[in-house]
Amino acid sequence: MTLHKGYRNKTRKRHRKKAREKGLRSIDKYLREYEIGHKVDIITDPSQQKRGMPHRRYHGLTGTISGARGRCYEVDVKLGRSKKTLIVGKEHLRLTKGA
Repeated sequence: MTLHKGYRNKTRKRHRKKAREKGLRSIDKYLREYEIGHKVDIITDPSQQKRGMPHRRYHGLTGTISGARGRCYEVDVKLGRSKKTLIVGKEHLRLTKGA
């Protein structure tokens, strides 16, 4: 069998929910609004696949909100020496605890 290189390749542990977290999260997660300049962590929610889920390489990174686009947000993230702008749904974001 050939090796498949799909969008969610090697994400078995990363996109897994614990037994107590099955199903949708609280409604607060979907109603939260972020402002430009907020520091956010990108933590993908595996129950929402087609609503602005970022690639697995950005899971766990911290970025800054730089704008809004529809129901998603533009997040600036540093990856190595480069700076990337991601379009991420609000259910895959959470405020950074350190800031």
